[in-house]
Amino acid sequence: MSIIKKNFVSILFLFIFYFCKAENIKNSITDNRPNILLAISDDQSWCHASAYGDKTVDTENFDKIAKNGLLFNYAFSAAPSSTPSRASILTGQNIWRLEEGSQLFGCLPSKFETYVELLEKNGYFVGYMKKGWGPGDYKKGDRSYNPAGKSFDSFEDFLKSVPDGKPWCFWYGSFDPHRGYEKYSGVKSGINLDNIIIPDFLPNDTVISSDIADYYYEIKRYDKELGDILNLLERKDIFNKTLIVATSDNGMPFPRSKATLYDFGVRIPLAICWGDRIVKDRKIDDFVSLIDLAPTFLDVAKVNIPKKMTGKSLLNIIMSKDSGFIEKDRFFVTSGRERHAWCRKNGIGYGSRMIRTHHYLYIYNYDDDRWPAGDPDIVTNEGHFGDVDASPSKLFILNNRKNSGMYKFYKLSFLKRPKEELYDCINDPYQIINLADNKNYTHIKKELSNLLFKYLRKTNDPRESNKKILWDKYPYYGRNNWQKRPFEEL
Repeated sequence: MSIIKKNFVSILFLFIFYFCKAENIKNSITDNRPNILLAISDDQSWCHASAYGDKTVDTENFDKIAKNGLLFNYAFSAAPSSTPSRASILTGQNIWRLEEGSQLFGCLPSKFETYVELLEKNGYFVGYMKKGWGPGDYKKGDRSYNPAGKSFDSFEDFLKSVPDGKPWCFWYGSFDPHRGYEKYSGVKSGINLDNIIIPDFLPNDTVISSDIADYYYEIKRYDKELGDILNLLERKDIFNKTLIVATSDNGMPFPRSKATLYDFGVRIPLAICWGDRIVKDRKIDDFVSLIDLAPTFLDVAKVNIPKKMTGKSLLNIIMSKDSGFIEKDRFFVTSGRERHAWCRKNGIGYGSRMIRTHHYLYIYNYDDDRWPAGDPDIVTNEGHFGDVDASPSKLFILNNRKNSGMYKFYKLSFLKRPKEELYDCINDPYQIINLADNKNYTHIKKELSNLLFKYLRKTNDPRESNKKILWDKYPYYGRNNWQKRPFEEL
C-alpha cells in the first residue's frame, strides 16, 4: 500500500473514531436530559382540584402527578390574565419587565427570549398544542410562530415527529375551563350543587352554584385530556423520563377572581413529578411563582439560565427529600396587572401590584381613580364592567345589586377600590375585610409595602423606577367592539 493510501486510511479511521466518539458523547448528554411536559389549564383557581381537598370535582390525573411528585400549596401566576401570565412563564420574568408582553391581546417582542427558544438552540425538539401564548399577535412581536413553539394537532403527532435520540419539550395548553360554558352542563354530568362551596365574595344562590358546576365540568374535561397524555407517556415507556408540570395560567372566570390580584385571581394549582428521580407525594409550602418554571426547565436541561430571568429555579425543591418549607427566602410572592380587556375610555388599563405572605395579602392600586372591573358605561362583548367575564354569576349580582344583602357583593366585585388593600388571609381567607386603614395593622402594612416596593425597584418595574409609564399607549390587537351605554339600563 502506498504512503498516500496509508495516510488516507489513517485519516479516515481517525475521522470515524472521533465522529463516533462525539456522537456517543452527544447521545449520552441527550439521554441524561429529561423530556419536559407543561400542561396548563385556562382559568382555574388553586383550590378546585381534588388534590387540594375539593370533594366535588375529581381531578384524578392532576392528583396522579402530585402523588408521583410534589404538590405546591402556594403557587401564584405572575398576572391574573392569560397573555401576560403565559409571557411570564415563557420568559421567566415579571410582567412589568415585558413591555407590550404584559397585557392581554398584546404581543411578546422577540427581544424577550423564551425558554422554548433556548431549549431548541440546545438540542431540544419543541412544540405545543391548543392554546399556547396568547391571546395576542405574535407576528407584531417579530416572531414567525407562537412563542410556545411550533403547533401540533395532538401530542401523539408531536411524539411521532421527535427525531430519534432527541429530548423534547411540549406545551399542552387546554382551552378549559375558560368561558363560555354550556349552561347546566355540570348538573347534567351529575355534579351535586349541594356539595359546592361558594366563596364568601359570591352570593349563596343556585345560580352561582350551577355556574360553578359548569366550571367544574370543564375542569374535569381538561383533566381527562391530561390523563390521555399521561397514558400515552406510559405506553411509550417515557413517563419516568419526563419532567411533568401541571398548572393554570390564572384564577377562575368569576367576579372578584380572574383579572384581580386576590387569591382567586392569581393563586393557581401546581404539581410536578419526575419519575423515580425524586421523592414522591410531598406537599410544599414555599411560595413559588410561574416565572420560576422557565429557569427550572433550563436548569434540568443543563442550559445556562439568563441573568434577565427574575424567576428562580425550583430544582433544589424538586430534588429535596423534604416537605413543607424548603428554601428560607421563599416566604413571599408578588404579582401584578396592567390592562386586561379594552373596557375603559381610550383603552386605558388598571395598574396594581401585590405581595402575598402566608399571613397577609397587600395590594397597591396605582390607578385607584379608575374602575377596576372596567368603566360601568362602556359595554363590550363581556357586557358592562368588561374586565369581568360575562356569566350568569356576573349578571345575577348586577341585576340584584339593589336588593337587600346583595349590594355588598356588587361593591366587592365592581366598585372602585382604595389605593391600599390589606387582608388577613388566615382569619379572612376570602380576602373581604380590608385592614389597610386599621391602626392596629399599620406596622404590618408598612412592612409589606416596603418589601413590595423594594422588590419592584430591584426588578426594574417602571412604576417604581422613574421610567415612562407606557402601558396605556400600547396597541390592543383584539377586537375592539365597545359602545357607550348607561349602566342604569340594566
